[in-house]
Amino acid sequence: MNRKNLLQWLPFAILALVLLTDLRPIVLGGMQRGLLATGLWKPDLPTLATGAPKDKTTTTGGGAYPHNLTLVTLGGKSMNLSELKGKVVFVNMWASWCPPCVAEMPGIHALYEKVDKTKVAFVMISLDEKPAKAQALLKRRGYIFPVYFPTGPLPAPFNSSAIPSTVILGPDGQVAARHDGMAEYDTPEFKAALENLFVPNG
Repeated sequence: MNRKNLLQWLPFAILALVLLTDLRPIVLGGMQRGLLATGLWKPDLPTLATGAPKDKTTTTGGGAYPHNLTLVTLGGKSMNLSELKGKVVFVNMWASWCPPCVAEMPGIHALYEKVDKTKVAFVMISLDEKPAKAQALLKRRGYIFPVYFPTGPLPAPFNSSAIPSTVILGPDGQVAARHDGMAEYDTPEFKAALENLFVPNG
């Protein structure tokens, strides 16, 4: 094959490399992230009711936490979602092979670094079949938010038919909002709304 023919086939070879290898979610996610950053694409955010009265008896009372969901950390430690009772919980279902998941992660990570951790907990549930794939993405991007893996099928309200999917739980474990699809969560308004769901004890 001469040089001219080689140059003609080079774009197709690069495209095949991107689409048929582990580079696909990274490249496509980067393109989607670029659209989010330019503001040309503004997916809707879940609406969090911030004006509702904060009734401590109903939000932090002694009732049972509604979600008995057992997860496993990257290190293999078991954790139940009910351990987060009393905090607002940002739950995100994602996978390293999902371009929209990869695209929204920088915004989620930026939000994670800004919120008050005494009020808000993050539960990033990876649906990767191989934890090493998720771990490689986290290491490559420098993400430090808590990542977990399900120990079985996800129950409602976490069993979405599409990812990324985000569920916001109030301190009592009730669903405050849900959003299926990619979104830009790193906004002052969303951060404030998230922290305003928190109801202090006492």
